[in-house]
Amino acid sequence: MRNLTFAMNMSVDGYIAAPGDNLGWGVPSDELFQWWSDRVAVTGLALYGRKLWETMSSHWPTADQQPGATPAQIEFAHRWREMPKAVFSSTISTVGWNTRLVTGDAVTEITRLKAGDGGAMDISGATLAGAAMRAGLIDDYVLVTHPVLVGGGTPFFTALDNWVNLSLVETRPFPDGVLLARYETRR
Repeated sequence: MRNLTFAMNMSVDGYIAAPGDNLGWGVPSDELFQWWSDRVAVTGLALYGRKLWETMSSHWPTADQQPGATPAQIEFAHRWREMPKAVFSSTISTVGWNTRLVTGDAVTEITRLKAGDGGAMDISGATLAGAAMRAGLIDDYVLVTHPVLVGGGTPFFTALDNWVNLSLVETRPFPDGVLLARYETRR
């Protein structure tokens, strides 16, 4: 069975995006950016909700061709394009860059993907991850917490029907007061 991880940047008050979908507070240090890039390099399949897909696909497909692109940005752009991806949406009709579109029931498809062969999967996007959380499909939660309070926006965690017990398995500090905490779901 494939492992499914929900990993995103988060504010101290629990948001992955500030009001207006503002992500400006989550600019990573070089070390954190490299951690994200290395994660993308080993991801067997990335699952995206529509909103995050639109954000990522509006920048990373050509980021390596932009004036002033750093070697790390060039590497990430290449890794992101090559990483297999699935986008869950009923409102878009085309995707690119090694991506397939899923228009059916997300929980059914994620359950099918978890049961299949292949490398570890990452899930991103609040709505999509929320559905997977409520269905008990997420194995690991990686909270990359930035020292900022944004006061509202899109929460990392969704309302749940039941408690999810977790075990802390890793912590790691990054520059600028950012802290990574990784938890495994206790089953």
